[in-house]
Amino acid sequence: QPRLEESGGGLVQPGGSLRLSCVASGSMFGVNSMAWYRQAPGKQRELVAIIFEGDIIKYVDSVKGRFTISRDNGKNTLYLQMNSLKSEDTAVYYCNVDHYGRDYWGKGTLVTVSS
Repeated sequence: QPRLEESGGGLVQPGGSLRLSCVASGSMFGVNSMAWYRQAPGKQRELVAIIFEGDIIKYVDSVKGRFTISRDNGKNTLYLQMNSLKSEDTAVYYCNVDHYGRDYWGKGTLVTVSS
């Protein structure tokens, strides 16, 4: 089963950029999709961006044009490039993998956007 570890979170000023990484280990055969979710304080976890087999990509409307999801299959790594960050992007960001229809999650990395 996949094991996921996120990194790259931190404190950034509004308008700044961060790149999150998620390194996957273990069996990655049978992965249907890889995604980034986030959970802000007091809110439900929401899908931010997802990449399906065949490189079909979808974003939540609030990040379109600012965030880019990508992956490096050779490194088993998923990325989230986040530009033009806003205070409302503050959240814990989680990496997710759909492996044979079952969800696997990392522990999350905190992104704080504040001046």
